[in-house]
Amino acid sequence: MKGVSVSGLRVLAVDDEQPALEDVAYLLRADPRIGDVLTARDGAAALRLLDRAIADGRPVDAVFLDIRMRGLDGVVLGRLLTQFTRPPKIVFVTAYEDHAVDAFELKAEDYLLKPVRPERLAEAIRRVCGSLGEPGEGPQADTIPVELGGVTRFVASTEVRYVEAQGDYARLHTATGSHLVRIPLATLEERWASAGFLRVHRSHLVAVKHIDELHIDSGKCVVRVGETEIPVSRRHTRELRDLLVRRARRGQTR
Repeated sequence: MKGVSVSGLRVLAVDDEQPALEDVAYLLRADPRIGDVLTARDGAAALRLLDRAIADGRPVDAVFLDIRMRGLDGVVLGRLLTQFTRPPKIVFVTAYEDHAVDAFELKAEDYLLKPVRPERLAEAIRRVCGSLGEPGEGPQADTIPVELGGVTRFVASTEVRYVEAQGDYARLHTATGSHLVRIPLATLEERWASAGFLRVHRSHLVAVKHIDELHIDSGKCVVRVGETEIPVSRRHTRELRDLLVRRARRGQTR
């Protein structure tokens, strides 16, 4: 696993607006976990800096990236970064909320809204450190930005009990409520498979750890998550049953 050097993270901030770039760079330099801050005013300049850093043997650990820029925008640049042999972690820093799906699909570590608050930037840096495997920083739960009364909140995958498809959208159900996000269920299925989520029906994705009961009656299968019963399609029944049995056996042997 790629680790964080003892001198701190080496990061690149990219923004085509000089005041915004200076603000982010200033906040990054103020964080003790950051060792070196590079800056670029556009995507092309960012790529040149990244290539030079790799050639010098000092690759960048993370890129703090604006989205709407002249020329090569942040989403396109982010896609290029994912093709690197050792891609840097991506944190989007933007004034716009409508690119959260792009950020999610690119597996960005975080999605910060301008003006950037120091505590939110500190949280993003913590996520990057955890993802890179810095000692003392455990892996971070995946998060999705959701709108609550005009305020963007980040819901962690660990909070989600099950997900329900609603057309091209998905509704995330947590212990305290639900949130509609513009992300297809298939995308969540792929992204959260390693986090213990299982597709049980064409319209439902369930966090296996939150399943309280499984019922099979007359060939029909349902699971109960809290007070909610969720149908399980025939093609998923055996996989789910076998998985729950294995989990139960592991619990008995501990």
